[in-house]
Amino acid sequence: MSGIVLIGTDGGRRRLYFEKAAAETGIPVVFLDWKEATDKDYGEDLRRFVVKIDAPEWESSSLCDLESLTGRYEEQLRRLSGLPAGGFLNRPPEIAQALDKRGCKAWLARCGVPVTQMYEEHFSCGEELFDFMREHRIIQVFVKPVKGSGAAGVTALRFSPGNGRIALYTCAALKEGVLYNTKRMYRLEGRKAEAFLDSLLGLDCVVERWYGKASFGEYCYDLRVIVQGGRIDYILPRLSKGPITNLHLNNHAMAFADLHLGTGTVERIEEVCLKASACYPGLQSIGMDVLLEKGGLEPRIIEINAQGDLLHRDIYGENRIYKRQIEIIKELLETVGMK
Repeated sequence: MSGIVLIGTDGGRRRLYFEKAAAETGIPVVFLDWKEATDKDYGEDLRRFVVKIDAPEWESSSLCDLESLTGRYEEQLRRLSGLPAGGFLNRPPEIAQALDKRGCKAWLARCGVPVTQMYEEHFSCGEELFDFMREHRIIQVFVKPVKGSGAAGVTALRFSPGNGRIALYTCAALKEGVLYNTKRMYRLEGRKAEAFLDSLLGLDCVVERWYGKASFGEYCYDLRVIVQGGRIDYILPRLSKGPITNLHLNNHAMAFADLHLGTGTVERIEEVCLKASACYPGLQSIGMDVLLEKGGLEPRIIEINAQGDLLHRDIYGENRIYKRQIEIIKELLETVGMK
């Protein structure tokens, strides 16, 4: 017997709709919760299975715990990489590499992929960042924890060098000196913004250039692009009236075709995304956040996510993304069967 081992979190939509896609082709799925996945003795039977790894649920919403949580996750991935499996949809070492925004962005840039610019300097507090922005005449940046997903700690900062005014936008909240990730947006100014920024930069963060995004009507937008098995399977525009577009923050999605982008722009998006995917051959399914620059619509990779495949607009529609994953895994299983 052969099939799929799915390692993830029980009770979620990821498992439900992935197993639904597998059931349509008759491929059995053995589910393992993260709590038992790395402690189980698999034996040699696993050589006839392909493994898919979904992200675990974090045990804390405190951003101060991000480093320890992701560190534990990276250790779990290291252990899983030693499994005697027939194959992986996404290999554990590459999943771990994609978690690191700094290293991932630097690697893409070295491979010649257009990315949003990441400043090389490190900042330990707000005043250091303000001095840098004054010196380089920069008035807007994004600040992000190096590791984390779901917009955890992502902060859009506006700074006026002339009068020192500050405004920042984030879905994190500072409570009694501790930063927590939430599912709502906040706008902070003045001393509250300064205190928040000092706490955020106390973590390991990257600072990135703030680009003007393409707009559609009264919204700005970026794209979530799903690349699987060397082809683009889904493009989802994410629209927002603010600078952070993640859909769980009550932003809006729409059909890609309804943007009515020119053929040249669409081809350029595909070219950039496929080039980025080729930088990680061990990842057969990648979710990419892609910015289109205001005006020229030049695409740039904001970041990539080795577990960014859940799009509600898709699973409640054709479930194309997970069906495509099953096709890729079926090909891997056929290869395993010939060994």
